[in-house]
Amino acid sequence: MPSLLEALERKYGAKGEVNAPIDDMPVAIFVPKRSPRLSVPTLLVLNDCEIDCAGDARALADKCADVVELDLANNKLTEWDEVFAILEQTPRVRFLNLSFNRLSAQIQAAQTLQPRWDSLSHLILNSTYVGWPSVHALLKALPALEELHLSLNEYSYVDFSGQEVDKEAQCEACSRLNVDVTEPVHEQLKKLHFSGNHVSSWREISKLGYAFPNLETLLVNDCPITTLAPDPCEKCSDDNGNKKSHDAFPHLRFLNLNNTGLATWDEVDRLAQFPALKSLRVQGWPLWDRVESTEHERRLLLVARLPHVRTLNGGGAVPIEERDAAERAFIRYYMEKPESDRPDRYWELVGVHGKLDPLVSVDLRPEKRVQITFTCGDHSEVRTVDVYRTVSDLKTRLERMAGFPASKMRLFYVDQELRDSQPFQGPEEMRYPTKQLYSYNIRSGDEIIIDSKLKHSISANSTA
Repeated sequence: MPSLLEALERKYGAKGEVNAPIDDMPVAIFVPKRSPRLSVPTLLVLNDCEIDCAGDARALADKCADVVELDLANNKLTEWDEVFAILEQTPRVRFLNLSFNRLSAQIQAAQTLQPRWDSLSHLILNSTYVGWPSVHALLKALPALEELHLSLNEYSYVDFSGQEVDKEAQCEACSRLNVDVTEPVHEQLKKLHFSGNHVSSWREISKLGYAFPNLETLLVNDCPITTLAPDPCEKCSDDNGNKKSHDAFPHLRFLNLNNTGLATWDEVDRLAQFPALKSLRVQGWPLWDRVESTEHERRLLLVARLPHVRTLNGGGAVPIEERDAAERAFIRYYMEKPESDRPDRYWELVGVHGKLDPLVSVDLRPEKRVQITFTCGDHSEVRTVDVYRTVSDLKTRLERMAGFPASKMRLFYVDQELRDSQPFQGPEEMRYPTKQLYSYNIRSGDEIIIDSKLKHSISANSTA
């Protein structure tokens, strides 16, 4: 497998290479390549190159001295000393992507005794299976780190102790680790991606907040979190019961909880207590499958419960008009509920808007089934008809009564009210096979005349 240096030379050429002479020309022209150092871009992407090591240090340093973003995802790096060798020869790198390299081997303490890479601010370690002791060591060696990606690493707990975990310290019921470290680990980190891990306890997620006290962005979507309550498991013995869900996140502004297991409105109310939260994503919750409401109604209830959230599930900021309408709709929604079911937010909003009169409920939907008189020649009978049927379907159902097929049938609608008030108003032919009956404003007492296409059109005044 190639080294990083070899992969670079394959892509950008080795130092000192020149173009071959043009054959069969009277004069051979040699055009030197650009300097290898100058040919390597500042944003260097070498995905899927099977790189497993750094290569010659001096040559690599010469080529990569100006690289500031390095993407090495989907390679064969497995040893941290090779990663550190790469970093030593890329002193200006601010962004490093190592995703999908198997870096589960633990970093030795001697490798990271003091801060060594002051420029690296973004580190991507998705699906590397990096262990918590190694994460702890990296954080100590990267003082300028602002953004860290730890998604898809199959974590079931969070641990910043820097030590190997005794499996007996992990709760069998909720997978929470009974090791609490609430001291800050890295105060510069602002953004953390933790999506797609197996952590289910919010107590474990809270450890991320304590470790990174200035965290502003957190993504824990696609984690099996079932509640934001700090201590959901009765089997975990600890004295953390008085802490709140938001205590660990005083500066958190963006939170992605999409596709988690949250299933009650209590979880939304807990989110409303996060002091700095402005942007929230809560799609794919089991709660939405249980709430009998449209997506628009659900959004109104969410906006009303989250007074400080400015953007909800992406898109633009919630306008003042929408928030006002949402709060009023929230009051009216819970006015119809028993007092014991009304959340605290209901009383807060009543204090703002006062008690509102219920909206008059006017059902503008058409009557679903009506009684119609069907007339074919001298024969008439009254039938109950579903107004959501199409004209074509109605013709098929009238074949037995008419005695001829639907393809030979014509239908004429007679509005009983118009016929009585305007005797010169003739019947309306129902020409369009896919048109639903309610679109004719059909009501009980009206008449439909069945005629054959083989006959002449019935007269406008016919009431047969």
